[in-house]
Amino acid sequence: MRDSNLPEPELLKTVLQPLLEDFQYWFARARHLLETEQLSFLDAQEQLALLERVKEAQEQVKAAKMLFHVTQGQAGIDMAAIKPWHQLLSEYWQLAMQFRGEQANYPKQDNI
Repeated sequence: MRDSNLPEPELLKTVLQPLLEDFQYWFARARHLLETEQLSFLDAQEQLALLERVKEAQEQVKAAKMLFHVTQGQAGIDMAAIKPWHQLLSEYWQLAMQFRGEQANYPKQDNI
């Protein structure tokens, strides 16, 4: 549990900095999957559109992190900005689970 007695800038650093790092990590994973795999349950246009949304979110998170750093933790982020990132990651997680489920059902064939 977080210490509610922390000064506001310290609280922001304690909560927001790791959150932004998590977003960066998960968006990088989503981007990698979308760039390296063809998801059979999405057509090419849907996958490309999702990839573009992930790239845009990555840029937004990068900008938020830079602003947070430049202001030395004095700037927060409105929940209205964070909510679409979370929704996009939820969408990615569902697709990733579906992809892994397909991979488990169709093991790779050895080239014999």
